[in-house]
Amino acid sequence: MFRRTSIVDEVKIGTMFYSSIFEIGDSSIIQGFSRALAVQREQETFYGNEGNFNIYPVFTQPIPLQPVEISIPMYTENLNPIIKVNHININGVSVASVVHIGSSNHVSMETRIKHIRQLFPKNKTQSVDR
Repeated sequence: MFRRTSIVDEVKIGTMFYSSIFEIGDSSIIQGFSRALAVQREQETFYGNEGNFNIYPVFTQPIPLQPVEISIPMYTENLNPIIKVNHININGVSVASVVHIGSSNHVSMETRIKHIRQLFPKNKTQSVDR
């Protein structure tokens, strides 16, 4: 695989959140992984037995990856072995994300989030104003 050199004069990143990576240089493998439980309640209560990812199927089910079965003919000619950028301005890098300047062989990113909303039942006798 033909490699090119990346040249960046200046990078500005406003905010980087938890487990985010800013990497300069070539890498062989980048593998990002994030899990989160987002619980929204009308009353602020913590029961003490929450936070077990394994009880929610969204965290344990395998992700179905369909194999790529089509062949796309492609011809690439890199006339210049350098990618030159003057300035990169990034407002924010989210949780478990990667900003990478350089070449990578394999990249795999996975995020799984379970949103739970626990609301009080509505009063069935409550009238609706129109």
